[in-house]
Amino acid sequence: MANVELFENQPIRTAWVKNEEEWYFSVVDVVKVLTEQPDLDGARNYWKVLKKP
Repeated sequence: MANVELFENQPIRTAWVKNEEEWYFSVVDVVKVLTEQPDLDGARNYWKVLKKP
């Protein structure tokens, strides 16, 4: 079940997986908030560079 939670008044997409009893968060949304990116494209690019080995 997908939800949207607020962190510092910014939306973060989340999902609760009942059978695993785990929350999942959109990494791109978290990166957007933490790096103060103006849009999701900037956050996607930031995450793409960050996850490179």
